Amino acid sequence: MAQSATIYKVELSVSDMGRHYYETHKLTVAKHPSETDERLMVRLVAFALNAHEHLEMTKGLSTDNEPDIWQKSLTGEIDVWVALGLPSEKVMRQSSSKAAKVIIYPYGGRFAEAWWDKVRNGTTRFENLQIINLPEADTAALAQLANRAMKLQVNIQDGDVMVSVDEKVVYITPDLWKDAA
Repeated sequence: MAQSATIYKVELSVSDMGRHYYETHKLTVAKHPSETDERLMVRLVAFALNAHEHLEMTKGLSTDNEPDIWQKSLTGEIDVWVALGLPSEKVMRQSSSKAAKVIIYPYGGRFAEAWWDKVRNGTTRFENLQIINLPEADTAALAQLANRAMKLQVNIQDGDVMVSVDEKVVYITPDLWKDAA
């Protein structure tokens, strides 16, 4: 019998000083049986970094042809495609043709660095692709915050991210590996 997803109720308050975006999102997030706490928390941080009234979580790991998060226009076009992990060059090419902007958040330390060394040259042709690495120590600390009912506060200022749950705080310094043209 297949294992079912674990449901997380998240109240995500985002304060993004650079974009002047201050909003609270009430999210019900399904954690796939194969998904780690680290990946779940990276997904929530990626949501916060791109927060918008039309941004939404997708079926994620359950489907191959959808990103983890997307923002669609009112006419159904994909404005922003957000993926986590270490996608192949083929997946990056397909994503770049489907969306106006593609953002990939690799994580995993040495694995992410090895992936980047392998795909870096092939990404130059994708002008709408942005790659932002999340350091391994930061994402490992994020995993410790995971809870089935969370009130998550994310403050973003000058490229730095502060994530807090209750009295616990994790600081993240995203590393821009590739910027969209």
